[in-house]
Amino acid sequence: MANELDELTGPVNSAGRDINVIEKQLPVKVGFGSTLFEIMLWVCGILPGVIFLFMKIGAANYFRKLQQKIQADASQIDNYLEQRVMILQNVAPLVAKAIDLDKDVMKTVAAFRGGMLPDANRNAVAQDIDSAFGRLFPQVEAYPELKAHAAIADAMQQNSYLQKEITAARTLYNDTVNQWNNDLFCWPTKMIVAAKAGYTTRIPFTASADIKARAREVFF
Repeated sequence: MANELDELTGPVNSAGRDINVIEKQLPVKVGFGSTLFEIMLWVCGILPGVIFLFMKIGAANYFRKLQQKIQADASQIDNYLEQRVMILQNVAPLVAKAIDLDKDVMKTVAAFRGGMLPDANRNAVAQDIDSAFGRLFPQVEAYPELKAHAAIADAMQQNSYLQKEITAARTLYNDTVNQWNNDLFCWPTKMIVAAKAGYTTRIPFTASADIKARAREVFF
């Protein structure tokens, strides 16, 4: 039997294809067949019905725990973002004392002064922080005496480290979201419980259009 997908002779899109995360939550639904399945378990005897009842309780507890893990994974991303904010707050005044720093950078720093993330989604916050660092560090590179400043050099190193940690934390978050989305449709137990609870799929991390565009730029 021939391969359904043949990389040698199959159709190829020479223009390529961009990929986007669909911003849509899918509800879990079950039909009459699932209800009939539960009824038949009780008809077959009390024991099968009781066993399935305990299985549903276990599935409900599992989803509650998984929701808490998703929250914890999201919180970890926020922790790293807040650390980057603190670095930006500490290093921007040092640079501003030496050069005429971009006013937009200082405005961004002022917006994060409280040490707390603003009331916005974490994608927007991350984009603002990336933008501020993107304007700050090129100016530092242009002044060797600033680049050699111990505090600034340390901040640049910490920023690079935290960006890697944010990427890793987002990957962990996406893995947990993927686990949630897959388990929702595991019939019968988990899917029936999810449908009765009104659960929906969750949306993984999404890069902004600006970040995607910048990723295509020539950096060197």
